[in-house]
Amino acid sequence: MPLNPVLARVTARIASRSAGTRGAYLERLARARRDGTARGRVSCTNLAHAMAASPAADKLAIREQRAPNLAIVSAYNDMLSAHQPLEHFPAVIKRAAREAGATAQFAGGVPAMCDGVTQGQIGMEMSLWSRDVIAQATAIALSHNVFDAALMLGVCDKIVPGLLIGSLAFGHLPTVFVPAGPMTSGLGNEEKAKVRQLFAQGKVGRAELLEAEMAAYHGPGTCTFYGTANSNQMLMEVMGLHLPGAAFVNPGTPLRDALTAAAAQRAAQITALGSDYRPIGEIVDERAIANAIVGLLATGGSTNHTLHLVAIARAAGIAIDWSDFAELSAAVPLLTRIYPNGQADVNHFHAAGGMALLIRELLDAGLLHEDVKTVVGDGLRAYAQEPWLDEGRLAWRAPPPDSLDHGVLRRAGDPFQPDGGMRLLQGNLGRAVFKASAVKPEHRAVTAPARVFEDQAEMIKAFKAGELDRDVVVVVRHQGPRANGMPELHQLTPSLAVLQDKGFKVALVTDGRMSGASGKVPAAIHVTPEALQGGLLARLRDGDVVRVDAEAGVLEAMVDAGELAAREPAPFDAERSAWGLGRELFATHRAHATGAEQGGASWVG
Repeated sequence: MPLNPVLARVTARIASRSAGTRGAYLERLARARRDGTARGRVSCTNLAHAMAASPAADKLAIREQRAPNLAIVSAYNDMLSAHQPLEHFPAVIKRAAREAGATAQFAGGVPAMCDGVTQGQIGMEMSLWSRDVIAQATAIALSHNVFDAALMLGVCDKIVPGLLIGSLAFGHLPTVFVPAGPMTSGLGNEEKAKVRQLFAQGKVGRAELLEAEMAAYHGPGTCTFYGTANSNQMLMEVMGLHLPGAAFVNPGTPLRDALTAAAAQRAAQITALGSDYRPIGEIVDERAIANAIVGLLATGGSTNHTLHLVAIARAAGIAIDWSDFAELSAAVPLLTRIYPNGQADVNHFHAAGGMALLIRELLDAGLLHEDVKTVVGDGLRAYAQEPWLDEGRLAWRAPPPDSLDHGVLRRAGDPFQPDGGMRLLQGNLGRAVFKASAVKPEHRAVTAPARVFEDQAEMIKAFKAGELDRDVVVVVRHQGPRANGMPELHQLTPSLAVLQDKGFKVALVTDGRMSGASGKVPAAIHVTPEALQGGLLARLRDGDVVRVDAEAGVLEAMVDAGELAAREPAPFDAERSAWGLGRELFATHRAHATGAEQGGASWVG
């Protein structure tokens, strides 16, 4: 199938826009490869330090410098269910590396915070910065420069983007991403959402809510809804950075362990010491970034990646913006319905045909670049296969010829909707992202008086007082990267959903983020420029009529331009986010952050 012309056009535009920065990045990569790892030229003292604690056989291999030495960088902690299984991965990797004639060392750990724990708490104001800290920690782990390849162990929201950004700073190293897989299915998403709405209305208590949440989030592995964490895993497959089919295999299974071991062995095979050198900086090119956007759109993935993919691309010298997402969205059909875009979870998606079927369908429709480099070979077609154990041996096979559940996963010729459902809204309030795939068509356009809040706690208080029982556009401002780190505002969803279910026309407008799990309420998010950086959100007042229209791509305050310009911006209380729970340590991040459409990054300001 020839390449879709929209995909071809957008990719060419990205390449042209990025020519200078990408060229400079590849030159740095080539220079780093020419310099090689430091083992061959460091002093004996340096080398002795690097292997002092290694087993005797590993010391000999590292000393001889003929066998690859693999770095393990892990986000393990046992509070995050998705990362708890990573505790045992280094032992599996080291054993597999030795079987492949290589060595592996645990190079460093990176922080891993859980957005699920910090939702609605002030700790969420450090969530976005954790991505940049993880990238920096990854760079420190690899800075010893005694490694020939790397394995990145991480799963959740900011963690995989951070690991990838850090890896791209060492783009000359082959790098394989190693996931842990989703937890087994628990309480259904529909039941969970229903209990949350009942709690928001005061119809059930905290005990009932906690019971429902614990039934949903109940064991090791990734949360099973299709939020940012599972969007991360989809992206690593579509970008060719996992082994094929590794994303959604449950932890603690023989297949999961086999994939982890195979990842280590593959990393050992693709170093500069051999004949199949595959540095990550060459794999993550313009085509891989375009493929990532397509995968996000085809699956109705997390809106957080309208920030993270921009930052990841920039780390590889590639410039993308929301216009690229919007143009591709118009051409990419929605092929999955996974919560919050449906009621199924990722285990259901995986059983219905999963990533192998999805990638096959997109390739056959000309909606993915097939001619890309991946960690397993040249061409993305290898990812249209699923892993299995053939008498205990890891192997790959074709997915089912058709989806086993058309309510969850469909073929490209019979999509849930003809477009990817991610819209770019523009108007006098700025540019914003709108995830239409989760919103019913009748709710995608709202024009109503605004009610303006400075944080989500104020909005929830007004909701409980009955002040929002009407058609309303809820505006929550001063939530951007420079104001307070751009926290997710997922706590707003149940209350707004209640208003919508009462029959009111309701929408959200914010310069903050919504969770990757946010769904049915229309929301113009990531508004750029943010209120603190000259955005007109700072000049809105209660009662101003605001239009949020995903079908027309419009976000505007229906207020005379002269009147808006004459208003004084609303004051910002910087002390709210200046200190507490360590936020004082991130003042520099806030001060230098780029806008949301530039990735919300503190390292490219």
